Amino acid sequence: MDLQNKVAIITGGSGGLGMAAAKAYLAKGAKVAVFDLQEGDAGALAEANPGQIKYYETNVTSEENVAANINQVVEDFGAIDVCINCAGFGPSAKTYSSRKGPHPLDQFQNVINVNLVGTFNVLRLAVEKMSANEGEEKGVIINTASVAYMDGQKGQAAYSASKAGIVGMTLPIARDLAELGVRINVIAPGLMGTPAMMAMPEDFRQGLERLVQYPKRLGQPEEFALLATQIAENPYLNGETIRLDGAIRM
Repeated sequence: MDLQNKVAIITGGSGGLGMAAAKAYLAKGAKVAVFDLQEGDAGALAEANPGQIKYYETNVTSEENVAANINQVVEDFGAIDVCINCAGFGPSAKTYSSRKGPHPLDQFQNVINVNLVGTFNVLRLAVEKMSANEGEEKGVIINTASVAYMDGQKGQAAYSASKAGIVGMTLPIARDLAELGVRINVIAPGLMGTPAMMAMPEDFRQGLERLVQYPKRLGQPEEFALLATQIAENPYLNGETIRLDGAIRM
């Protein structure tokens, strides 16, 4: 897919990996719709790129909110060609702790609801609009998992389950959408130098970096964004989960 003048929805696009993807898509000549709960850095980026990017306050778990915003994107930009899902979070809690007791069920459900159900909610509604596009290839979906989908650590039961779900639904969705000409792939990042990670104590970050094989450092959000553009541009890439992790094994 040539990204020039294409329209991309990016959830969680107000910061971190999503913001990096937004900048990369703008550099390719695409128009960007940022779906997030807060405007974050999207406001400043919109001021610097008038008419090319717009922020939409979005709760990815709300069917009504997402549907209304997707309709508005089509009205504002004319179509939807790419859907990149970066919205998610991962609070830590053990399955059972002698100090805190059992894992709070509502916390587990909330992580699954935002990370997994929210991802599916946005992509399914985006696909409805993609199906009206012209040409053989009508759209591209890029979801964000994590190496935790198969290598989760203590306290990551909810987060790992949500990311494993994202990976697990990829091939069935690829098969569902094949007749429409819509592709779907997943990026599974390792340790990335997002603002949240960079706010950690330096000795903690250095300990994590030692687990990476090569290059021996945290991944950069720009490297995630580069892969997100390459997936869209490579027409034969479909149904895959791609680890972006410097060969880290936790």
